[in-house]
Amino acid sequence: MPLSLFEITIPPFIRALKNLSRNIEKGQAFASENKIAPEELIQARLYPDMLPLAGQVQRMSDTARFVAVRVGQIQPQPMQDDETTIEQLQSRIQATIDYLSKVPSDAFDGRENSEVKFNAGQRALEFTGTSYVLGFAIPNFYFHAVTAYDILRHKGVPIGKVDFLGGR
Repeated sequence: MPLSLFEITIPPFIRALKNLSRNIEKGQAFASENKIAPEELIQARLYPDMLPLAGQVQRMSDTARFVAVRVGQIQPQPMQDDETTIEQLQSRIQATIDYLSKVPSDAFDGRENSEVKFNAGQRALEFTGTSYVLGFAIPNFYFHAVTAYDILRHKGVPIGKVDFLGGR
């Protein structure tokens, strides 16, 4: 049986979000041990024109939830992009995991060729379910996952590849 769009998105997204949560916990501990204000981590960026850590978490959350909405036709769960504390970021991550955990595994069945249309800024984007998942959602999700990891590493948080990938 071939892999489904559900199998290649929802379970791996949940796993990556759990890994992110653990890495942010390690970041919080590191900040506390080194007398770094948590806000310094939350607002840290790799480059001035890139989103800070909070923005990376928000985009991961959005991307994962939008897959459920755009492909699985699941009722959206809007979230504000107003997190300013570690606790708020952790709450957003958990709320996203909880939302994704309720997506039925058969929600994506037969949706491979369904239309997925949305605007990204001034651009109108059109995909099939498969091309959206493979060509937009998965790369976008992991771009922000890697960037969040890189921001924490850049700030000195002692995490490594195994922390990004997570345990089995």
